[in-house]
Amino acid sequence: MLIKVFLLAILAVAVRSQCVSENDVSGVFNKDAKANLYMGQQAFTVALLNATNRATPNENVFFSPYSTYHALLLAYFGARNQTETGLKKVLNLEWADSKFDVMQAYRIETQQRARRSQNSSVDFTSADRLFFAPKVEVKDCMKDIFHDEIETLDYEKDPELARLTINKWVENVTKENIKEILVPGSLSAQTTVVLANAAYFKGSWASKFEADKTQKEIFYSSSEKQTFVDMMNKKGYFNHALNEHLGAHVLEIPYEGDGTEISCVILLPPFTPNGLDDVLSKLTPESLQRALDDGTSREVELKLPKFSFEKKYELVPILEQMQVGDLFQSTSNLAGFSDSHKIQLDDAVHQAKIDVDEEGSTAAAATVLFSFRSSRPLDPLQFYCNHPFLFLIYDHRSRAVLFAGIYRGPDN
Repeated sequence: MLIKVFLLAILAVAVRSQCVSENDVSGVFNKDAKANLYMGQQAFTVALLNATNRATPNENVFFSPYSTYHALLLAYFGARNQTETGLKKVLNLEWADSKFDVMQAYRIETQQRARRSQNSSVDFTSADRLFFAPKVEVKDCMKDIFHDEIETLDYEKDPELARLTINKWVENVTKENIKEILVPGSLSAQTTVVLANAAYFKGSWASKFEADKTQKEIFYSSSEKQTFVDMMNKKGYFNHALNEHLGAHVLEIPYEGDGTEISCVILLPPFTPNGLDDVLSKLTPESLQRALDDGTSREVELKLPKFSFEKKYELVPILEQMQVGDLFQSTSNLAGFSDSHKIQLDDAVHQAKIDVDEEGSTAAAATVLFSFRSSRPLDPLQFYCNHPFLFLIYDHRSRAVLFAGIYRGPDN
């Protein structure tokens, strides 16, 4: 893990200085803060999935809600007044009595993620960075809180070098999977800050598919469009549920580990024109958890396409559809970072890549906020992913969705 761990006591002292007002510090440890933050992440995931699906209704979808959520959390910690209110709503932080509660949960989650990465058979890395211009006098308390996350880049002197530096950082975190998150011209001499999160995941199936059983089969993208895909085949024991509320079959494919850590969760709706949209409309953190809790281990004949695709999203229209507030407008208030300079965020971009094959899954994503002007199987023992489905890379321990996607077939 790239993020160095701070003691909570250090965080508390820093927060109590000048980063928050007296009314924003409760001084009491909120024992439910971490759980509430996880639930907020899940609710954000569902909202972002629906918004992205509406923005790209006929395309494959893939993104890291974890990455996007954390990039926006960085903005929230520096936000004030109406901008803070807007972010608090979209990030589902209404449970917090103060920003101090959220900072506690954020740092605890960072600590635990770092410890788990050292003893896990799957490779999941998430790193945050705040790249400030030298002219921005960052508050001392913010430097204390985000000591390892803050870097200085001279956009005014060489914006192209700054762009290449940020791209290289993202490339390193994502093991060279995301190489050009910021295109030439993204930054300018007027850029004051870039807030970024990069995430990488690599996991091997606990029980791998046999390559010689992969064969060409038909995938029904719609009633009018069918294509051949490389379909992986396997018979084995998986947690499976037929969830009547969601109207979908739910299957967990575990990655190597203790069997309860991280898995790929597939929600297979009926093959109808609105099957996928109906599932998405009913999907909530609570309904997802109920579906996972209802799963029982049983022998399943599984067919899953072998696929690989990469998606890049302009996030501002999607986030504004989610009512993010004025974060990307001239009225935004990010004075929590600095008293000396007006900090303006004008754009946000997210890029994600997924590879699923017989060995397992590799996924990477990065979020950068920057400034610049089937029908249901007849037999529930048969789980054939031969029409559009929803999939999640899900961390059971923290109940966090690390990556989320919709597969509608090749070339979608």
